[in-house]
Amino acid sequence: MISQEQFDEEIKLIIENAIREDVGDGDHSSLACIPNTAMGKAKLLVKDEGTIAGVAFALQVFKYVDPALKVEVLIKDGESVAYGDVVLYVTGSSLSILKAERLVLNAMQRMSAIATKTAHYVTLLEGTGTKILDTRKTTPGIRALEKWAVKIGGGENHRFALYDMIMLKDNHIDFAGGVSQAIQQTKTYLKSKQKDLKIIVEARDLKEIEEIIQFEGIHRILIDNFNYDDTRKAVQLIGNKAGTESSGGINEETLRKYAECGVQYISSGALTHSVSNLDLSLKAVE
Repeated sequence: MISQEQFDEEIKLIIENAIREDVGDGDHSSLACIPNTAMGKAKLLVKDEGTIAGVAFALQVFKYVDPALKVEVLIKDGESVAYGDVVLYVTGSSLSILKAERLVLNAMQRMSAIATKTAHYVTLLEGTGTKILDTRKTTPGIRALEKWAVKIGGGENHRFALYDMIMLKDNHIDFAGGVSQAIQQTKTYLKSKQKDLKIIVEARDLKEIEEIIQFEGIHRILIDNFNYDDTRKAVQLIGNKAGTESSGGINEETLRKYAECGVQYISSGALTHSVSNLDLSLKAVE
């Protein structure tokens, strides 16, 4: 996984780019009708229900736009919210509040949707010992926000990107000439580059699992698109030779059944690619 320093840099870049994209050479709608000296107060209002996420990010946005803005947080990241709840109040320059408004809302609506879905999946897995993982199926440019939201919802992060973990999937295996070849070439590569990266290998059937477990040092085996019976067999075959992860079209109807097969993790792209934004708004307080 990436370091906290790397993650913080990703968040910084997201804020800088989003403000550049949205504001350009100025918020002329606000500049045209609101005096530079105008002061105001706004509340972040919930018009939905779910798990709130992005509060800490909003604080960073407000600070970036105008360090003089004062924010009073009433509801923290990870807490449940309902229609009519007020998450926070922001006070200060009216122009600054309006400049930050859209980025705060866009990010928090998306992050809250992801946290809400993740929290639901975590609830479905209660008592099984299986943990839910995200994937790289994220919105380009804001992966850090979406993976942050998964953590807020109680899930765990998979690798952040292509550079922080080895993951040998079907195409890697086919292009390399087979599972054993892919693993051996990977081990040779890591040694030559003096890199210490965890290795995850995808298996498409039980025969590939038998091949994978002949190698030491495999962090986790991805049991991909297996049925329940074969998943149980795969878990038994793997034993303590590697970690286990199920994936491949697993949804809320099948999630717990796969967990009951004994896998340690279930990864789900749906956490980040199939959510509907939580409805939030920023309203001026008279």
